[in-house]
Amino acid sequence: MIETPGLLLTVLAFALAISPLVFVHEMGHYLAGRLFGVKADVFSIGFGREIAGFTDRRGTRWKIGWLPLGGYVKFAGDMNPASQPDTTWLSLPPDERARTFQAKPVWQRAIIVAAGPAINFVAAILILAGFALAYGEAVIPPVVGEVMPGSAAAATTLRPGDRVTAIDARDVTDFADIARYVQIRAGERVTITAERDGRPFTTATTVGVEQQRDRFGNAYRIGRLGLRGNGAVDIRPVSVFRAPVVAVQRTGEIVRMMVETLGQVISGRRSVKELGGPVSIAKVSGEQMTLGLDAFVFFVALVSINLGFINLLPVPMLDGGHLFFYAIEAVRRRPLDPGAQEWAFRGGMIAILALMLFVTFNDLGNLGLWKNIASLIG
Repeated sequence: MIETPGLLLTVLAFALAISPLVFVHEMGHYLAGRLFGVKADVFSIGFGREIAGFTDRRGTRWKIGWLPLGGYVKFAGDMNPASQPDTTWLSLPPDERARTFQAKPVWQRAIIVAAGPAINFVAAILILAGFALAYGEAVIPPVVGEVMPGSAAAATTLRPGDRVTAIDARDVTDFADIARYVQIRAGERVTITAERDGRPFTTATTVGVEQQRDRFGNAYRIGRLGLRGNGAVDIRPVSVFRAPVVAVQRTGEIVRMMVETLGQVISGRRSVKELGGPVSIAKVSGEQMTLGLDAFVFFVALVSINLGFINLLPVPMLDGGHLFFYAIEAVRRRPLDPGAQEWAFRGGMIAILALMLFVTFNDLGNLGLWKNIASLIG
């Protein structure tokens, strides 16, 4: 039986997942700006018309917009999407101009911009460190316990007792490394390096494809080798000092999977239909909430990593786009022509809006909207 969280819980879970992360992201920009003496004119959670807000003693307007799909910090002197000064900025009194974003050297502007994505990664690392402290670290040796009949692994020379050491030249130190690698490579050819009685050997196979459906009706295409471990699982307690190390390792693994999955989409090995947007995030938020607090908090950590990663992509309008232009400015010792930057940021905005429309179209399709409309028309 397919379960649904319900619209109210889905909306609530989405707000609880996204709003704090947006606040944390923008607070990273704000605090870095404060560190370098930049005045913030506006700190907004959400876009569009203000529904609530106040102005603090520093002159910053803190507000909530009616469309809760993001947020922004507007620094003094940051007068257009390309962050280029105009004649209004040039006419400011010297002391006031010194507190503007554009008056700061390029390295300070870069830190202010990078602080948003960075704090999203920090937030995720803190959450994952908490999980490591609470549940410990599971260590499963990459030793084959069973080769499932008819599986992809059955077509290899692997046998029970073999120790897998690498897949496609990527080191394997834990059985979970095998699962993480193959689950996003359904149908792809892989080379496995293993040891038997201390002697190394290699074998190859095509990763199997398994169609899964969860309790909410979501379908997944997962890669499977068909190996089982030897049953040895060591749950090791994690100290306060070890927890951040484990969390950073887990974050690195998640980012690596994001990069590889994105590369598969770009290269055509993975369907663009798998790309999701705000509607998908909202749907999954509600589903994870019904699974319990632990599942929901872990999901928030994943979204935080996604938010940090996406914002670092070198696309104009995103933080990574700004950092890309600052890197060019640092090398050239002068910024690019304002007109060129303006056109680049306009192009970036069009690309992002087009992507948002596309992923929303995908999301609505995954919810069955287009099929229902087609059936009604038919």
